[in-house]
Amino acid sequence: MVLGVGRDAAHSTHEAATHAAIARQLADLLDYDFAGAWVPGRSYPGPVYFVPGDVLTGLDAADACGIRGPGDLFGGVVPDRVVASKAITHPLVDSPTRAPEGWCGDFAERVRPVVLPGYSAYAAADARRAGRALLHLGPVRIKPAHGNAGRGQRVATDISELDAIVESFDEDLLASDGMVLEADLLDLTTWSVGQVRVDHHTIAYYGTQWLTRDNAGDVAYGGSSLRVHRGGFDALLREPLPPPVREAAAQAQLYDEAARQCFPRMFASRRNYDVVQGKDHRGQPHAGVLESSWRIGGASGAEAAALLRFRDDPGRRWLDARTEEHYGADATPPAGATVLFHGVDPACGPLLKCTLVEDDDHT
Repeated sequence: MVLGVGRDAAHSTHEAATHAAIARQLADLLDYDFAGAWVPGRSYPGPVYFVPGDVLTGLDAADACGIRGPGDLFGGVVPDRVVASKAITHPLVDSPTRAPEGWCGDFAERVRPVVLPGYSAYAAADARRAGRALLHLGPVRIKPAHGNAGRGQRVATDISELDAIVESFDEDLLASDGMVLEADLLDLTTWSVGQVRVDHHTIAYYGTQWLTRDNAGDVAYGGSSLRVHRGGFDALLREPLPPPVREAAAQAQLYDEAARQCFPRMFASRRNYDVVQGKDHRGQPHAGVLESSWRIGGASGAEAAALLRFRDDPGRRWLDARTEEHYGADATPPAGATVLFHGVDPACGPLLKCTLVEDDDHT
């Protein structure tokens, strides 16, 4: 029995090491052997469980590796590239100039009640039309549909800024990747809501993440704090959650269910959603799902640690888990932490990445 790490995990030294550390934890959970990076054509003595570094595109390609359902990997498989992007969250403008392969307008209509006012676009003319339709709500946030960690996002406060930002997008890249235009919000709270299933082990959680400064002084992901419950979304929503959390979890579940119905060929064992709550620049409240993550993510170290703790403590229903990322040569792991990476990454310098699980009562 082996557990393979997909080669897509090797985006950087620290990411590859982190993904391998998480894969080792999942191997422990499954009672598999850890086999390192998967090598196509190599013969393995038992079933292979994959931990790819990104969502996999193309069901035939996944099937060729032996990935045929959510029980075969930590992450997800989508039929078309657009399904793994932010773009599916919002509709295209009427009579769009361009729509990507695999586009499903019905999905955007189904999730409209649980997302922010917004549009997706794959052509500059469509983006300008979409931005003008949104500016009456106030400033418009514009972001690459395949971007992550807030990279490449800009805000337009008027038509001239909107046109300049749209013009700055490479035409070919826009046609292939797309952009998202949404109402810009103030006084934000962003929740992370997710469900993970590995074999018969299932957890659901809500939490928040925070930012830090990397070795160059730039803003970077700093960690996530999760409140984890045994069972899936349904079990989580049966609990007496704080009202903002309940709203976020219900919106995430509706978005998740719409994806299952509109993209029936996709499958995922990790289903994570960023849900934002805030006010537009007129003071009107808004809340909605920003995007999905059907792949290993920044909080996955905490997810794996939580799965192991629940396995070892069958009577436990809740626990708190978090991931932390600390830059600098003087970073030291907190007491009781599981270290995922602690060293010098050639690209970003000295970095510590670790997870902690905090005991809770059995109620």
